[in-house]
Amino acid sequence: MSKQSGCASVFASSSAQERKNRRNITVYDYRNQNNVTKKLMETSGWDFNVFLGRLRQVFAINSQELFVLTTTDRTVLDYDKFRKLQDGTTVYLLQTKNQALQVAAVEEITFMPHYDTLIRSGMYEYYASEGQNPLPYALAELIDNSLSATAKNKGTRTIEIQMMFNETLGKPAVIVLDNGCGMTPQKLNNWAVYRLSKFTRQNSLFASNEEGYVRPKPVHRSLNSDISFFGVGGKQAVFYIGTSTMIISKSVASPDVHELVLSKEDFERKEKNKEEIYKTTIRNRKPGDFSHMNKTNELFLRDLISEELGKGSFTAVVITGVQPDHIKYLKQDFQEWTRRLAHIYHYYIHGVNGNVRDNPGTSSSTNSELPKIDIQITLREKPPKIPHVMNLREVEDDMQSRYIDAAADTFEFKASIEPDRGTVEGILRYHPFLYDKETYPKEPSAKEASQSHLFNDDECDDESGARGNRPIFECFWNGRLIPYTRINELDWFARPRGGDLPPPECYSRFSGVLFTDDKLEVSTNKLTFTDLELKLKKKETIFTYTVNGQKSVRSDIQKEFTQWLKNCHARLDKQVKFLCYKETITRADVAVKKMKHPWATFSTIECGSKMYKAGQLVSICFYCPVYNGRVIRFLLYGDHKEDAFATGGEVEITLEPKGLYDKTKIIPIAKIDMSATDEAIKKNIESDSARIPHRLQLYWPENNCWSQNDVRPAGTQLGPLRIEILNKKGESMSRIPTVGKAEVIKLSVKLRVVHHGPKEEESVNLVAQYSSKWGFWFNKIENLTKLGNYTLFLNAMINERNEMVYGGNELPKCKLKFAIKAASAEHFAIDEMNSTLQVGVLFDIPLQIKDHYGHATAPPANAQPVLNCSGLGLSYETVESSDTTVTIRNVKASGKVQNFQQPKTYNLEVTLPGLKKAKQTIKISLLPGPPHSLHVKPDDSPVTVENGNPLKFNVEIHDEAGNITVGPKHVVRCQVQGLPPVTIDCSSTGAGQVVTKPINLKIFNGESQKLKVQLNIPNQRSIPMVAWELTVMPSTRVCLMELCSQDDKKLVLTNNERIDWLAGGVLENLFYKLYNESGKEVALTPEIASRIKVNWAGDLCIEDLVQGKLPDVQVPQRAQEAHFYQVSYQDQSVSVSFKITPHPDEPVRLKATLLQSVVKLGETLPGNIHLELVDQYDNVTKTLNSTCVNNITVDAEDLDKSAISLMWQESSHSVSVAGVCFQGGAPGSREISFIYGTFVGTVIVKLTAGDPAELKLISQPDQPLRVLNDHSIPTPFLIQLFDKWGNPSSDRRVVVELKPSHPSLKVTADVASRPVDVEGKASFTVNCVSGSKGHYQLMFRGSFNHKPIPGPSVSLTVLPDPNKPVSLSVEYDTNARFPAKGTFPVFSVTVVSDEGSPITTFNPAAISMFLWEGVPTRGTSPLTELKCSKPLENEKKDCFYFRDKEIPEQAGKYTIQFSLRIDEARVLDKQIPINVVANQPVKLGPDSPPPCPVVSNSKDIADRTLMENMTLRIMDAHGNPTGQDLNGMVVVSIKNSSGESDLLFEGGINRHRFNLVEGKIHIPRLAIMEDPLGTDGGAYTLLFEPEVSLVPTPLTSFELTFHFYSDAESQKKMCQLSKEKEELTSAVARFADFFSDSNSFLKMLTKRLLDLNRKVTDMRRVLVQMEILTVQNTSAADIDRFIKEKTAEAGEILKMSKRVCSIPHHFRGQQGVLGKVGHLAYVEDDAAAWVISWHISGDMDCVITRSTETAMRIYKDTQGIQQVMPLDTIFVFPGSRPLPHIRGGQALFDPPGNPVYARELLIFPNNKMECEIVFKNILGDTILIDNLESGNNYRKLVVQNKIPCPTILTRQGQRISAKGKFGGAQNKAPPMNTLRLFGSPPPHRYHALKEQIELVSQYQLALKKKEETEKEREDHLKMLKSPDTQKKKEQMDEQKKQLEMIERQLASTPVRPGKRGSQDAGEPSGINTKRARQRPT
Repeated sequence: MSKQSGCASVFASSSAQERKNRRNITVYDYRNQNNVTKKLMETSGWDFNVFLGRLRQVFAINSQELFVLTTTDRTVLDYDKFRKLQDGTTVYLLQTKNQALQVAAVEEITFMPHYDTLIRSGMYEYYASEGQNPLPYALAELIDNSLSATAKNKGTRTIEIQMMFNETLGKPAVIVLDNGCGMTPQKLNNWAVYRLSKFTRQNSLFASNEEGYVRPKPVHRSLNSDISFFGVGGKQAVFYIGTSTMIISKSVASPDVHELVLSKEDFERKEKNKEEIYKTTIRNRKPGDFSHMNKTNELFLRDLISEELGKGSFTAVVITGVQPDHIKYLKQDFQEWTRRLAHIYHYYIHGVNGNVRDNPGTSSSTNSELPKIDIQITLREKPPKIPHVMNLREVEDDMQSRYIDAAADTFEFKASIEPDRGTVEGILRYHPFLYDKETYPKEPSAKEASQSHLFNDDECDDESGARGNRPIFECFWNGRLIPYTRINELDWFARPRGGDLPPPECYSRFSGVLFTDDKLEVSTNKLTFTDLELKLKKKETIFTYTVNGQKSVRSDIQKEFTQWLKNCHARLDKQVKFLCYKETITRADVAVKKMKHPWATFSTIECGSKMYKAGQLVSICFYCPVYNGRVIRFLLYGDHKEDAFATGGEVEITLEPKGLYDKTKIIPIAKIDMSATDEAIKKNIESDSARIPHRLQLYWPENNCWSQNDVRPAGTQLGPLRIEILNKKGESMSRIPTVGKAEVIKLSVKLRVVHHGPKEEESVNLVAQYSSKWGFWFNKIENLTKLGNYTLFLNAMINERNEMVYGGNELPKCKLKFAIKAASAEHFAIDEMNSTLQVGVLFDIPLQIKDHYGHATAPPANAQPVLNCSGLGLSYETVESSDTTVTIRNVKASGKVQNFQQPKTYNLEVTLPGLKKAKQTIKISLLPGPPHSLHVKPDDSPVTVENGNPLKFNVEIHDEAGNITVGPKHVVRCQVQGLPPVTIDCSSTGAGQVVTKPINLKIFNGESQKLKVQLNIPNQRSIPMVAWELTVMPSTRVCLMELCSQDDKKLVLTNNERIDWLAGGVLENLFYKLYNESGKEVALTPEIASRIKVNWAGDLCIEDLVQGKLPDVQVPQRAQEAHFYQVSYQDQSVSVSFKITPHPDEPVRLKATLLQSVVKLGETLPGNIHLELVDQYDNVTKTLNSTCVNNITVDAEDLDKSAISLMWQESSHSVSVAGVCFQGGAPGSREISFIYGTFVGTVIVKLTAGDPAELKLISQPDQPLRVLNDHSIPTPFLIQLFDKWGNPSSDRRVVVELKPSHPSLKVTADVASRPVDVEGKASFTVNCVSGSKGHYQLMFRGSFNHKPIPGPSVSLTVLPDPNKPVSLSVEYDTNARFPAKGTFPVFSVTVVSDEGSPITTFNPAAISMFLWEGVPTRGTSPLTELKCSKPLENEKKDCFYFRDKEIPEQAGKYTIQFSLRIDEARVLDKQIPINVVANQPVKLGPDSPPPCPVVSNSKDIADRTLMENMTLRIMDAHGNPTGQDLNGMVVVSIKNSSGESDLLFEGGINRHRFNLVEGKIHIPRLAIMEDPLGTDGGAYTLLFEPEVSLVPTPLTSFELTFHFYSDAESQKKMCQLSKEKEELTSAVARFADFFSDSNSFLKMLTKRLLDLNRKVTDMRRVLVQMEILTVQNTSAADIDRFIKEKTAEAGEILKMSKRVCSIPHHFRGQQGVLGKVGHLAYVEDDAAAWVISWHISGDMDCVITRSTETAMRIYKDTQGIQQVMPLDTIFVFPGSRPLPHIRGGQALFDPPGNPVYARELLIFPNNKMECEIVFKNILGDTILIDNLESGNNYRKLVVQNKIPCPTILTRQGQRISAKGKFGGAQNKAPPMNTLRLFGSPPPHRYHALKEQIELVSQYQLALKKKEETEKEREDHLKMLKSPDTQKKKEQMDEQKKQLEMIERQLASTPVRPGKRGSQDAGEPSGINTKRARQRPT
C-alpha cells in the first residue's frame, strides 16, 4: 500500500471515530415564554458540571436563578442521566418540571428499522383478502394498539375510530383515538421503528426507568389485551389505509403533547435528495396548541387538538391521503365492515361469555370481570349528511352473536399443548333441529337470501348437513379473532363405530370457538396461526372436558363428547314422525341421480302436536299469497318399510282449486303452515275458485248489437266486438292468476265464424290478445257476403298453448247464430247481346239486377232505363221487368261511324235510376246502315274548273246518319255536258273520285262558260239523283319560281342543291322570281309576296319580298348534318329547296366532358372525362393526335394525381381521362384543369363526404357529468357522423346506438338506437339513469353495412340521491331492559337517504312509532301509535326522537315498528322485536282473579269449599309473574274484620303452610270445617302470607274476601250479586280509562300548540330582523313564493357568465387522476388569475395523478405527448413559511405593494390537501405584488436583510425572477384573451341566497306543523263534544248508579247479634296492601 493511501485510511478511521464520539444536544430555553430560544451545543467529553457551566454562559443564567433541565419526556437530568444522553438529544431549560410549553419544541429522532425486518422477512406480511376487503383488518391493527394501551385503565376503556370525510373540515382522514396510557417521545420513536417488537424495545432513555415487557397473568379465555406484539401492524396499517400519518400522544406523567409525522411523500423526497430517510422530528407542545395547523384542509385537526385540554393521557393516530377506494368502501359498506370488526373483538366487547342476550343476568355477572370497553365508530360526511355513530357493542349480527343466539347447549374443554405449555380453551355449541328446519346460523351474506326458491321445481336437498362445508372452529388469540385460521375438526369428533350413537346429521349441528394465549404463534399481520392445527392434532396434546371452568374427573374426552351429543339430540332435536307406510318409489323429478331412489311413501305424519293425513287440506306458508292444496302422500328418502322418525321429508299435494293451478307439487314438509285451520283453508280455496274464468261478456262498442238467429243483408258489418273474461266475482281477467315467480299464463279470446253451406267452411278465425286499453278487441268483420246460415263461436283459451281447457275444466265460451240474405239492388250487369250493330237497325238490351256482392236480386220498382252513348243517338220503345232482370226493347242507334271497313267501337252507357251503381257501360261496334243518299265533294256551287284541266270531284254513298256505306252494285254514273259519261264502282269502298277528261274550251275575252253535270246510282232507285252547273275559268296560276344571289349574278340555285358553308356564317342577298303558265315573269305584288314562305325565318319583311329579296340565311354554329332550307309559294305548290352543310372553324380551346359530376371523397369518379379541341362554337375540330397524350397535364386541389390515366380515342380523335379520385379536404366543388399547350379545359366536380368513419359529440351536457340516481339528463346528446377526413357525413344508412359501459347501469333514453338524419346527426335524450354510485360511461357506437363505426364515450358519475329516502335507522340503548310499565329508552330515528345521509325535510307528523304484542307480523293484535317528541337542546336535529314512552304493563314479546309515510303510496318501516319482562317482585297473586267465594254451613264439602286448584305466583305491581329464582313458604289463614279467626279449616286447624318453589305454589283445595262458629252473612278474609328472603322489600300478601252464611239459599243470592258487581266494575273502569285518555291527549295537543306558536313567533322575528322577510309577507303563500324566487335567482347566478378554464380535459374521472392543473383551482381576482396562469402556462395542461403507475399509463397511451406529474414523486416541506420579510413573527420592514404568496390566492374545490402539495411544488414561494416598482423595492429590501427572494409577479403582468431579472417579452404576460386561465368561483351572492332559503324553509316547516296541530286539536274537541261521546258518558253514569245499588245490597247483609260484618264486605277482588312477614336469612 502506498503512503498516500495509508494516510487516507487513517484519516477516514479517525473521522468515523470522531463522529461516533460526537454528542450534540439541542437546548430549548423556556424560562421566558415570550422569547423562547434554541441552541445546539457540542457536549462531546463533557460531564454534567461542565455542561451546566457552559449552559449558564450560553443562556446568560445568573448564579441566583433557579431552573430545571429535563428531557422531552420530563425526566429531570442529573449527573448519571446526562452521561447517558445520546447524540441529537433535545432537552428543556424550564423554571419548573411541569411547566407548560408556550412554543412547540422540535426533537430530531431516527427510526432505522430493526434487524428483525430481515430475519423475519419470510413471514406473511400482506393483508391477504381471501375474497374480502382487507381494510377492516388494517383498522384492527390500530385497535389492537389501543386495546394494549388501555389495558391498565381503571374505568371505561374508550376507543374511537373517526372517518373524517367532511371536505369542509379538511382532506379525508381516518382517526383512531383512545384514552390509554399515551406515549413518551421515546415510545413514539420506538413506534416508528419497523419490526421493533415489545420484547426488544426500550421505552426510556435511562436504564433505571426501563419498564421491560412483563407477560400478563393468565385470565379466562386469554382476554388479556396483550395483542400489540410485533412492531409491524401499525405501520403496515397506516400506509395501507393512506399515505401519511400523524401520531399525537400524551402520557400521564408528562404535561406535553408529542407529535410524530410520517409520510410517503417525505420518504420519497429524502430519497430523491439523498437525505437520511429514517430521520425526522417529534414536535413537543402544550395541549390544545394548534398554532402550527394553519391550512384550511387541517380544520378537523384543530378541532381534535382543541379537545386535548383536560385529558390525562391519550393517543390519536391520524391517517391522511386515504385511498379513494377505501373512502368509497368505508362509506358504502359501513354495516359490513363494522360487523367484521365486532366479530374480531366480540369477546372484548361483550365479555368472556360473549353476547348472551337471552339471559342478561348471566352475561353481566360473568363479564363484569373485565373493564367496560367501548369501541365507537363515527362516520362524518359533508352536511347535510348527519354523522353515523355506532358502538360495536350495538352490532347484533356478527357471527359469534349468531352462534350464541342459536345455541341450545354447550360443551367446554381445554387442551394442553406440550412442550410449549400453551393452553387452548374450547367451546362447542349445539344448534338443534326443530321440526322443520335446522337452526345452524347462516353467514350474514346469506341472511337476505330470497325465498323465491320455496316453490321452485328444481329444488334439491343440501347433502352437506346443517353446517355445510364451513369449518367448525373460529380461533381467537389473546381474545382477538384470527380470521383466516379455521379448524374443521379434531380427532375425537369422529363418529365411533357401533354402539348407541347419535344420528350422523347431529355431527353437523355444532359450531365451536378456540381461545389461545400468545404461546401459540400467529403471523405478524394477525391473520393466521402458524401451526395451531398441527399442534392440536399432536399425540402429546391432552384434551380435558370441563364443567363451569373446572376439569372433569373423567378423562375420556370422546366419550364425554359423544354422550353430550346424544343428550342434545334426545333433548333438543324435534323430529317428524312418518306413519302408515304405503310403498317405495323412484322419483323422476329429482335432478340428482343418486337421490332418485329409494323414496318411501306414507299417508300420515305427526309433527309435534299436529297430525296430517292423505286427502287433508293444507296451507303452504313462507309464500305470498298463500298456496292451498290437498295432500296426496308424504315422501321420505331412504329404505323405510314401517313408521319412522326423520328431520325432513316432503309432501306431494294437489294445488287447490284445480281449475286455477292444474298441477301437483312436491315441497318440503317444513313449508306446511301448522297454524292454518281447515275453515281458513277452505275459505281461501273458495276465494281462489272465484278467480277462475267463468264466463264471457260480449260488448258492442258501436251499439250494432246482433241477436240470436238474426237475418242480415250480405255485407253487414259484424262488430267491432269487445270481450271481457269474467270470474265468478264479476272481475275482468287477462291471465290465469299465478303466485310469486310462477309462469305467467296469459289468456286470449278466439273468434270463429262458420258458414253452413253445402260444404261447411270457416269464414273467420281470429285471436285477440289482451290490451290494457281495449281489453280483448276484435275489429269489424266485413267479409260476411256469402248467403246462408252462420255461427259465431267465441272461446277463451290459454294464449301460449292455444288450449281451451285448463285445470280439467273448459274455459268459458259462447256462440251466436245468424243468416245472410241478398242485399238490396245496388248495381246491374248487361247480359249477352250482339255487340256488332248497324245504324238504324233495332236491337234489345237485357239487364241482370244484383246487390253489392253480385247476388241476383229484385229490380227497383218502375225502373226507367236511360241510354247514352257519346256520338250516337239512342232511343227505345218499351221496358220489360221480371224477377231479377230488366229488358230494354227495340233500341235504335244513330250517328257517325268511322268507316265501313273498321267498325267504330262505342261505349254504350245504360243508366238504371235508383241503384247505388246506376250505370253500366258495354262496348258496341256500329257499322254504317243501308244506303240512303249520294253525296258529292266539294259541294260548292257553282263549281269552277280552269280551262285545260279535267274535272275532278269525290262522291260518297251515305246511310241515313251520313256515314259512308257499302253494298253490292253501288256503281255511280257521272254525265258532264259535252263529255262522255264516267262511272265509278263504290260497292266495296262506298266512295270514290270521278275524273273526267280535260276540259278544253275556247274562251274568248277571258270569260267563263257553263256546263251541266248529273250523278246517280242506276241500281239504287231509292237514292235520288244529284245535278249542278260547272263553270270553266281561264288559267292564271304561277307555275315556276327561280332563286339567285345578287353577290354572284351567275349564281342560280337549282332545286335540292347542296351548299358547303362555314359554321356560324351568313348566306346573304338571296332573290326570287315567279313565272305563269306562259313563262312570263309575274310581277311581284304585296299579295303575291305575302304568299312567299321560307323555313329559316318566321316574320318576313313584305317590302323586301315585293322587291324579290329573301331574308339572309344564318348558317348553324354546330357542325352537324346538312340543314334543309325551302322557299315556297302558295302552300308549297311552287317551291325551291336547297341544303347547307356547316363545317368547323379553327380550334380555340380544349373541351372536357364528364358523365357524372358528383363523387365521394376517396372514391373514383364514375365514367371517364373526354378531352377534345373545339372551335368557338364547340364544334369538334378533330385536330388532336395520339402523341398529345404525353403533353396533357391534369391538376386540381386534393386530386390524387397518381391514379390519373390518359387514353387516346382514335375513333373520335379525343383523349379519355380515367382514375379521377380526391383524397382529403372538405366537401364542395373542385375545378379540374386540363392543359394542352396553350389550350386549357376545366370541369367542375362536386365532392361529397366520404364513407362514414367515426361519430363525434357536437353537443352534450356540461362536464363533469354528474347524475343523481333515478334522474334524467335534460340536455340531449347530439352525435354527428364524420368521414375519415373529419367531414360531416349524411349517410342515413348509419344507425347510432347508445349503451352503458356496465350492465349494472340502467339507461333509459327516448330511443336505444336511431339512424342519422339528413344532416348526419342523431340526438339522444336520456330520460333516466339508474345504478349504484360510481363512475360509468355512455358509449355511442354506429354501424354501417354491418360494420362498426367508433364513437365517443361520455364519462358520467352516478351519485346517490340525497333527497330519496331508502331506510330508517333507529338508535337506542340495545342493552336496556324493558320492565313492565317502565319507560322505553330514547329512540332516535334517522331517515337515511340514498347516499346514506340523513333527511330532515319530513314533517314529524309523518313518522310514527307503533307498538303491538307478538311477532313482527301483527295479525289481530291491538295496535298502539305513538308520536315523536321534540328534540332536546343537546340532541341532534336530524333525528326524530321518541322519548318517555311507556312500556306495556303486560310482559311478553312485543314488536316496535317505526313508520315514515313518504306519500300516499310509499311507506318506510323499521321493526324492532323486544321482550317486556316483569318488574320488581312486589306481591303474591293468582294467575287470574278468582271469584269471591261464598260458603255456608253444610254437610256437603262443595258448599264449604273456599277454593280449588288455585296457583299463586310472585308478581310485580302489574300482575306479571316474576321471582322464578325465589323460594320460601306461604302461610294461609282466615281472619275476620277484627283480625281474629273464628272459622277453622277442615280438620280444625287455623292455618296451612305451603312450599313456595321457583316463585309459585299450587293449592289443590281449601275448605272450612263442618259446623263452624262463623257469623251468618259475615265477611272474612283468606290471607296468603309469603315468607321469602333475598327480596329488597317485603312482598304484599294476597287477601281473598269471602262470605259465610248459615244456609245455602243466602249463599246463592250473594254469589249472584257479587258476579253482577264484578261486571259493572269492569265496565265503569273501561269508560273511565277512555275519558282519562281523551283528556290527557287534549292537554298534550294544547301544550304542543303553545310550543309551536312560540317557535313560529321566534323564527318570524329573526327573519324580519335579518330583513329576509317583512311583517306583511309571512303567510304560507308568501313563503312559497319567496323560496321559488330565491331558488330561481340562485340558479340564474350559476348560469351567469363567469371565467371558465378552457383547457380540454380528456382524463377527467379516470382512476387515480386528480385532473389537469388548470382545472384544480379557482382564482377570484381577474388580474391574479391572468398573471398566475401565464407564469405557469407550461404546466396548466399537465395531468396530476396519484401514482406513478397511473402517470406511466397516460404517458404510454398518449405516446409521450401528454405531460403528467404523479403525486407520489412530489415532496414539499410541510407547513407554510412566512413571507421573506417576516422573521420570528416580526416584520423586518414595512412591505410595499401588498405582497402575498401566489398559491394562497388559489381556491381548491376538491382534494384540497393534494392540490396544496401540487401548487406548492409548481408555484413554490412565488409572490404576487401590485406593480413592478413595488416588486423591485420589495426584492431590494429583502436582499439587504441577507434573505433570498423568490420570483415576484405583479398584477400588471410583469415578472421578476428569483435571480432578479425582469423586462423583455419573456417576462411580460400576453393579453388575457390569448391565455388559458384559471376559472372563477361562484359569487358570494349565491352562498348568501342558499343560507336564506335554508332559514325560510325551516320557518315554513314550523308553520306547517302548527297548522296541522291546530287542526288535530279542533278535531279532537269535536270528538269530545260529539253525540257518541255524550252517550258514553251517560252510560257510565247509569252503570255507576247500578253499582252503588248493588254495593248497598251487599253491605246490608244481616248479621247475628254480637257479631259485625267487615267494612269491606262485598269486595270481590279481596286484595289488600298488607305487608307479609319476611323470613330471616
